[in-house]
Amino acid sequence: QVQLVESGGGLVLPGGSLRLSCAASGIIFGIYTMGWYRQAPGKQRDLVARITSPGSTSYADSVKGRFTISRDNAKNTVNLQMDSLKPEDTAVYYCNADLVANSGKFDYWGQGTQVTVSS
Repeated sequence: QVQLVESGGGLVLPGGSLRLSCAASGIIFGIYTMGWYRQAPGKQRDLVARITSPGSTSYADSVKGRFTISRDNAKNTVNLQMDSLKPEDTAVYYCNADLVANSGKFDYWGQGTQVTVSS
């Protein structure tokens, strides 16, 4: 059974920081591309950041220079360090594990964690 469990969300003041973590189980973590997505009320779910199996990273333009994604393959975790948070970063943040293999496409989601940036 695949599980992705996010933690670290909460309420933070504008300009503050949060660190989200996602613990994965039930998959061969090291071969998956891991990503963080977010969904604000009434909006679609958008990619925030992703990190490939070898460790290449990519970011949405809106978070470049403020957010950092990292992974620890020994601990089966992926983290998202969020600095200089803005009210527009408020959303539910979801962890994603993605793999395209000869046997098919595998795509798993966590349950989400709420991030609220407000004074």
